[in-house]
Amino acid sequence: MSFFSSASVPQAVNLLDAGSLLGAFGALGIAVVLFAETGLLVGFFLPGDSLLFTAGLLCAPGTHGPVGLSLPQVLLAAVTGALLGAQTGYGIGRRGGRFLLARSRTRRLHEGAARAEELLGRYGHARAIVLARFVPVVRTVLNPLAGALGVPARVFLVWQIVGGTVWTVGLVLAGYGLGSSIPDVDRYLLPIVAVVVAASLVPLAVELLRPRGRRTVEGDNN
Repeated sequence: MSFFSSASVPQAVNLLDAGSLLGAFGALGIAVVLFAETGLLVGFFLPGDSLLFTAGLLCAPGTHGPVGLSLPQVLLAAVTGALLGAQTGYGIGRRGGRFLLARSRTRRLHEGAARAEELLGRYGHARAIVLARFVPVVRTVLNPLAGALGVPARVFLVWQIVGGTVWTVGLVLAGYGLGSSIPDVDRYLLPIVAVVVAASLVPLAVELLRPRGRRTVEGDNN
């Protein structure tokens, strides 16, 4: 069975809409999007969390997902794209990640880099690499940043495989489980995806607010 959906490719594909991406490119679209989001700095805006959850949900029996989209295909595409992307990002970082970040004028990218560096310093290499997978933008910049900061290649490889596999498989199966347990759940796809997107932003909000709280406490103590 092909990675491409048998549905006709629409004239305009919305890169921020998981349903549009899946309808146009099927499982192959998942691999490409996750590769770009986790391996290329330009992919920080792509909808990794919602894409994985939506793909799993649309694989469930009784839903009206793209023709030819199956759970094994989605899992294989998701894991492959995420792992190859992270390893590519690490390689880019080894060859000039700091320089590329310095040239970027995107505020969200610089904020994500600051959070990624903080994660590495606070939790150590292994935990930071795993945790970053669950934080939008941070999962984009941590991989090249790890390369730029000289995180050992073997350590990065092992823990990015662990984090990438847990993140992709977990979200896909969560979507599949919901789709399998609620009849015609795809009718409520938009609000469900909105909840998933909002939930995926919680770790980023926590990381952004935590330093402020610490500074406030320190200021009060002084």
